[in-house]
Amino acid sequence: MIKLYTDEEFINAKSTDRLSHKCCNCGKIFTKRKKDIKECLINRKKQSGKYCSAKCASTNKIVPKELVNCKNCDVSFEKHVHNIKRTVNHFCSSSCAAKYNNTHKTKGTRVSKLEKWLSEQLSILYPNIEILYNRKEAINSELDIYIPSLKLAFELNGIFHYEPIYGFNTLNKIKNNDNRKFQACLENNIELVIIDTSSQKYFKENTSLKYLEIITSIITLKIGGTDGC
Repeated sequence: MIKLYTDEEFINAKSTDRLSHKCCNCGKIFTKRKKDIKECLINRKKQSGKYCSAKCASTNKIVPKELVNCKNCDVSFEKHVHNIKRTVNHFCSSSCAAKYNNTHKTKGTRVSKLEKWLSEQLSILYPNIEILYNRKEAINSELDIYIPSLKLAFELNGIFHYEPIYGFNTLNKIKNNDNRKFQACLENNIELVIIDTSSQKYFKENTSLKYLEIITSIITLKIGGTDGC
């Protein structure tokens, strides 16, 4: 703090007397009680004594940063030092974090209640047909439902595939990924059926039956009118 009083004035002042200072940020003259000044001098980490207001203190606050590389795309970016110490991997965006975590996950996948319910029903209806769920083997990209023997796949596209819930950049990335997935299926002679599930705001069995009927009707056509048992 920039004091505007002498040492003698400080010694002779009462604890409640106010002494003048100059703000280290805006230069404004302000006063502080002697007992508050002593507290700031004792606790030197306390920076509030240097400024006339909280606004000046926050404006003049310098938070140290360091350059780190994104674990997914290797782009360099600045990150606060205290945040660097909290994690091993650093990401320049939530998109890069999601891509890296999805690629390197060692257990489990994020499966919606609808997908889980459909997998249970299809396993009951078609016990003798191999059906893969949320697997990447066929096109090196995750397919919600894939039946290798029929070269048939299903994608359940919720509202995030059609509306910019998290912004247009995220929506465009999702659409580009959907297009790449569709093209990969064509190249591998896989019939991909895209089912729009965006009208289902939350899971209920009675509203999920229509999606099951779409899938079973297509499977039935593919296997020549039998039930696969």
